[in-house]
Parts: sequence; structure tokens; C-alpha cells
Amino acid sequence: MRVTIYGASGNMGIPALKEILPLDFVDKVTVLYHSDKCKKRIHKKIKKYKDKLIYIKGSVASKDVIKKTLEGSNIVINLAAVIPPLSDKKTTQAIEANQLGPQVICEAISEIKENQPKLIHISTMAIYGNRDYKHIYGEVGDPLLPSPFDIYAITKMRGELEVLESDVENYAVLRQTAILYDELMMKNISDGLMFHTCFNAPLEWVTAEDSAILLRNILIKEHKKELNQSNFWKKVFNIGGPKENRLTGYETLSKGFGIIGASTKQFFKPNYNATKNFHGEFFADNYRLEELFHYEKTTVDDFWHHVLKKNWYFVFGRIVPKVLLRKMIIDPLLKDSNAPYYWYKHNDEAKIIAYFGSKENFENIPKKWDDVSLLIDNKNPDNGEEISYKDIANTIIKIDKGFDSSKKNEDIDIDDLKSVALSHGGKLITSTFNKGDIFTKVEWEDQDGNRFFARPNTILRAGHWNNPSYKSLVWDFDRLAKKDKIYASVWYDTHAKDENNLYYFDEDFKAHYKKI
Repeated sequence: MRVTIYGASGNMGIPALKEILPLDFVDKVTVLYHSDKCKKRIHKKIKKYKDKLIYIKGSVASKDVIKKTLEGSNIVINLAAVIPPLSDKKTTQAIEANQLGPQVICEAISEIKENQPKLIHISTMAIYGNRDYKHIYGEVGDPLLPSPFDIYAITKMRGELEVLESDVENYAVLRQTAILYDELMMKNISDGLMFHTCFNAPLEWVTAEDSAILLRNILIKEHKKELNQSNFWKKVFNIGGPKENRLTGYETLSKGFGIIGASTKQFFKPNYNATKNFHGEFFADNYRLEELFHYEKTTVDDFWHHVLKKNWYFVFGRIVPKVLLRKMIIDPLLKDSNAPYYWYKHNDEAKIIAYFGSKENFENIPKKWDDVSLLIDNKNPDNGEEISYKDIANTIIKIDKGFDSSKKNEDIDIDDLKSVALSHGGKLITSTFNKGDIFTKVEWEDQDGNRFFARPNTILRAGHWNNPSYKSLVWDFDRLAKKDKIYASVWYDTHAKDENNLYYFDEDFKAHYKKI
């Protein structure tokens, strides 16, 4: 077996190489690298099996380069992505890697008519957008509502669509949840991104190593010819973690700071962080991958124990006064352009509206932790009333997707398609549909009267639906949700029905909003 990997030098790429290269049935692994620094990183981390590696330099958005990487390949793994916070600052690079890359990869693979390689595309849970306690669990098929100004989510959503609508014969889309990797702490104390984490937001975590084990086990089963289109190929999955890895944003931060004897309350003030417009959820369906590949090995506690063991000097942070550490490490980041406090000081109204609802909301955030309603303290984040976090964390409330999503593919009929289109405020244009034929493109009309072609699988099973975000860097969900029942079921969990904001980037990728 020959494997091609894009994004091999990244947080998930290096662990993936370490798991895949030792497989005796893997003869060669072709890796694409875009800079000498990336090649050196791979070479430094991978020594024992370096003779199995084939290096090709170039961009994932270059078709000529991609064609070279595909020569003789049986499996293609696309890990290439520009993630936050870099995606917020290098928007053009994010578009190239997250959106154009998948398009070019799929075009190149589709042109191979004999022995076409199979594609494993890593997407992201960020495309689901913001969740809170009202719908703390999500699953594949839920609506895709990337949060305003989340360039990573919107470009990954578009890139995933390219895969689903391509002519690649065999693909699998894996939506990666929040990922734990060795450099996580150091990278998160160098940018204001950490302040985007809502204290009450749900986050499910998985380690880069466990995700790499997943990829290894996929290759093993593929080698044994145990994978087919009924159990894996042409499907979309959520990559999740063990149930112990389902945490709120507050718990997540405390777990990390815990290795130096600190907690969120010691390092953060209540008004440091956004109150909405994040991305994260618990997965109701991560068992689908786990039952197939048995990759969920590591808990969040295991991970932080590993980090402390690897960076033993962190222990000295336990003897330093926490107020001093906060002033040295955390408070300076408030001045970073990616921090909410910076937006407030510089009157970045668009970001304040998106992440807090209003300037007044930001100003009225309690200054003392005793006055904050934390979900883990069994307080309703909206009104402070008593609520059972345990009950919420153990209750799956499914979103109405406009049809009976428990139906088998072969039972989906034209009435299901019509119902989903109607729930979105649109309609099905195609008048005939062969029952169960969910991979043949049909014509739809969105609520704005725009006609488009898409596979029923893409709409019903993967949760995509045409809206302005697929064409422009705009987030128009306040308007759309007023007619789209599927969008509304999630959007109004964290937005008022009388909100009428259009969020957008200008040609210089500066954030704006306007009333509509």
C-alpha cells in the first residue's frame, strides 16, 4: 500500500506518520511540504522509517503538484489546514489550504480512472458553529452554522462540500473535534484566541495521538478489505473522544492550568472571555467511529499528565503566586488584536456584537466569579437559576432535520427531499427521484430563490444547505433563520429572534456588520 499525506508536518500529521510508517504493508508514504522548515520538522520527528518517505514540495492548491503526489497512491489522507489563530491572521492562506486544497485534490483524484486512490478528508467540528446547554450534543447531519468571523470554519465547510460533491469514487469525511497536542499550552499563551473560549461552551476533546491511531486502524482495516461503502466509504463521521473528555470551556482551561496548580478563576477574570460565537459540542454519534476502529484511548487528564511529565519544569509554576503569573502570562494577551478586550478598547463593534450581543452586554459581565453563572456549578447561564449540569450532560436532544434521519439510505424517498427543502425555506426542483439514490445530484432552490445542484447525501446526511456563506465571506444567519426551521432550531439557542445583523469581511478581511 502506498499512502499520500497532506499536512504531514502539522499537529496531527506527525503523530499520523509515527503510526502509519511502521505498518509492514505500507511501502511508501508521500508527503507534501510547503517549506523547508516543514520538511525539517518531519525529518527530525521521523528517523527510523525515513527511507519510506517521499518528499514533494509545493502547494496543496497546485494541481500539477498534487498530481505528482498521487502517482501510485492507494490512500490519500488530507490533513492540510490553516487553523486558528493563524487562520485569523493569514486569511488568504486559510482559503488556499482549507478550501482550494480539497477542490484541487478531488479534481486530481477524479481524473484517475483506473485504480483511483481513496480519500480520507479531515474536516472539523467548527463547521457546526456555536452550541450551548440547550443543544449540548450534536451529530452528523445537524445544520452547519459557522460562527461569524470564523474564517477557519467557513473555509473548512466549503472544502468539505468540495469532497462530498466531487467525483471521487471512495471518500470518507472525518470531522475532527477539539484536539490536544503537545504544543497546545505554549501556542495558546501567545495569542488572544484563548479568550474566544466561552466558559459554558461544550467541548469534546481527543488527542492527536488517538486521532493518529484512528488513521492507522483505518488503513489496517482497508488492507484487510474490511471497509466498504456500507460501513465507511462515502460517509461522514465525527471524530470524538472518551466521555471523560466532554468538558465546558471553564473546565478545559482549569485542566490545563491545573498542572501548575492553578485554576481558571485564578488566571482569568469573568469578562476576559466571549459569551457566545465559539464552536464546540459533545458528540452523540462518536460511537460510530469508535465501534469500527477502537481508537479512543486517552483522557484529558492523561494528556495533561503527559505534558507535565514531558515539561517537568512546569511544576515550578506551583510555587509562583498566581496573581503574578496572571499578570506575566495572561494579562498581556488582553492587548492582542485577537482578544475581546482589545476589540472593546478599539471600538471593534462588529466583533463585540458577534461575541457578546452588544457593547452593553460586555460591560455588564460580572466582575466577580461569585456573581457568574457557571454550568458546572449547576447554574443556568442565562438567568442564574438552578439547573442540573449532570442531567444536561446525560441527555441528548436531537435537532429536527426535516425528515426521519433514522431511515436507511435505501429507504429515503422524494418526500424526504421535499420535506428537508421546505424546512430550509426552499424547495426541491427535480421532479423525479429513484428511492435510495442519494448520490445522484438533484436540483434544489434555497429560500432566496437561488437554484443549485447537490447530492441528497450532502444535504440530508451531511447537513449542508446553500446559503451566502458558501460564496462570500458573509454570515447571514439572523435573516436566514427567520424562514429556515432547521437553522432556527440551533441559531436561536444563542441569538434573539429580533436580531437582524449581517456579518461580513471586506476585501481586506476586516470584520463588519450591518443591520438588515
